[in-house]
Amino acid sequence: MMRRSMKSGLRRDMNKTAFTSASDVVNYCHPDITKLAADLLNNSAEATAKNCFEWVRDNIQHSIDFKREETPYIASDVLAVGTGFCTAKSHLLVALLRANKIPAGFCYQRLTFDGPKPPYCLHGFIAVWLDGHGWYRCDARGNSKPEIHCEFAPGHETLAYPIQYAGECTYPEIWAEPWPGLIRANRELKLASDYLSKPIDIIPPLADQHLCRVTIG
Repeated sequence: MMRRSMKSGLRRDMNKTAFTSASDVVNYCHPDITKLAADLLNNSAEATAKNCFEWVRDNIQHSIDFKREETPYIASDVLAVGTGFCTAKSHLLVALLRANKIPAGFCYQRLTFDGPKPPYCLHGFIAVWLDGHGWYRCDARGNSKPEIHCEFAPGHETLAYPIQYAGECTYPEIWAEPWPGLIRANRELKLASDYLSKPIDIIPPLADQHLCRVTIG
């Protein structure tokens, strides 16, 4: 169930504009994103958010699962290419939500890449603000692995990965923009197969970098 602190975050702690703004990565003013967002619009914010979540989850192929080599990370490029890592899918999902005037931000986990031992990798998902629920975290990584089954069901959180092993964690913040270090790593990554040999494992930005965030939990 959602915790009480998740429900109060928007009013008390958050600059709403930061969680509805466009940026170079969350470029929801791109005509292709604008059109898709309009197609996914429904009669309530919750129904619209569900449509956006399910579209990204089911229509953008996870690069590793589908053995794709492309590594887009800008929201409009992810839409155009039709593939991306979990973080890239999050960029597109947040763009679609913000295009429909629904506040949304970025969440991260540090996970082992495969099994109980290092190397580690950064996993990305999102949080969406819904009146009556507060911040709801959801994971559009894709249910293309048999052990993963993520749904959009406010009040019931289904993330793709539990925290199981030493060194893993779920970071408690919701960020208005993707981490700058992640964007630099994305920009340098040329092929998805390069990620397999050296997963992206970075730490959160320092507090004094003045990046807008909300802490939950």
